Amino acid sequence: MNKSAFYNLNMIEKWSERKSYPWIVVGLLWFVALLNYLDRQMLSTMKPAMMLDIPELDKAENFGRLMAVFLWIYALMSPISGIIADRLNRKRLIVCSLFIWSGVTMAMGYATSFNHIYILRAIMGISEAFYIPAALSLIADYHQGSTRSFAIAIHTTGIYLGQALGGFGATLSKHFSWHFTFYSVGLIGMLYSIVLIFFIKEKKAYEIDISKKASLKDELSQMYKGLGILFGNISFWVLLFYFSAPSLPGWAAKNWLPTLFSETLHLDMSVAGPIATITIAMSSFVGVLIGGLLSDKWVIKTLKGRIYTSVIGLTLTLPALFLLGYGTEIETILVGGILFGLGFGIFDTNNMPILCQFVAPRYRATGYGLMNLAGISAGAVITEFLGKAEDNGGMGHIFVLLTIVVVLAIVLQLATLRPKTVNMTE
Repeated sequence: MNKSAFYNLNMIEKWSERKSYPWIVVGLLWFVALLNYLDRQMLSTMKPAMMLDIPELDKAENFGRLMAVFLWIYALMSPISGIIADRLNRKRLIVCSLFIWSGVTMAMGYATSFNHIYILRAIMGISEAFYIPAALSLIADYHQGSTRSFAIAIHTTGIYLGQALGGFGATLSKHFSWHFTFYSVGLIGMLYSIVLIFFIKEKKAYEIDISKKASLKDELSQMYKGLGILFGNISFWVLLFYFSAPSLPGWAAKNWLPTLFSETLHLDMSVAGPIATITIAMSSFVGVLIGGLLSDKWVIKTLKGRIYTSVIGLTLTLPALFLLGYGTEIETILVGGILFGLGFGIFDTNNMPILCQFVAPRYRATGYGLMNLAGISAGAVITEFLGKAEDNGGMGHIFVLLTIVVVLAIVLQLATLRPKTVNMTE
């Protein structure tokens, strides 16, 4: 080993020995989470600028397909990425994932046809799918006590800030070009992935036998064992539904709210995009912090504290969906957006902490990957469905109908989830 490599390893070891290092990990991954959502969200607001060069984007159904292919690929890859994260080094997965999706973002700036963008969105779905299960399980292993929900909340604020900044894609493309916007953001991510190599350290809350090289048969056996344990747990089935049901309005808001704002309020997309994404994302930003702090305090008093906190969040989304669906004035729609973001943020930040109450550390990335499969598949369905609804005269009433599945999720969650511990170990 050369001196430079030894120095870098020694530097990481010194950093990791600090009491503050678990929070340093959260801070480093916070920016990755920001880029994760910024890169995928920009496309939803740059549609008008891109249509000048790629006329196929003029049709809402085509745009829905473009957004949905990312979601379908992302969903299908999530369980696979979770299984891999539970078995391998999550630091390497995070670094490689960031580098590849950032490279795809840069390549988007060179796209000249709808097919080019479609293929790149599919590749982005593969690469981004490896991040969230690995990152959240890593944070959960660094924060095993009463800081877990708040640590994940801090990380999640990066997601929502990235979503908000994505709204400025239309603004940047208007002043520069949509090509430049993709180039610059992609380059930033590729450079940051190199930074992470020197400052992130893996930490698993369980041992993996690496003394001998495992055969394919052994790896498949471990995979089937993990899936069997998860699917043999009734609570995990409830978590799958509880996670996926709110994902219908969640992804509907992320992918189509800029269009809804633009058409309902008769605003140019360069204005409607930032308003829509900032309203949802900034209120979600506040929501995850409230949800994280409240959950960590409430779970000390009762094991269902995290569940009760999540229910409060979902309940706030119910009036929000009515206001978004039927509102015609900017004040009404903004209130709906703020309520939805606040409630969804409170719900969102408690998903992994609740999973940790029912699933052991060695299966958490797999479990979260499966939850992503269920949730994002629901998001892909609603994204394509809303694209067709928009072509046929509007999507507002669909937002209101989504309250039904949210109510079902709340009832099921309260009636069936009975945690026996704050942190499942084995």
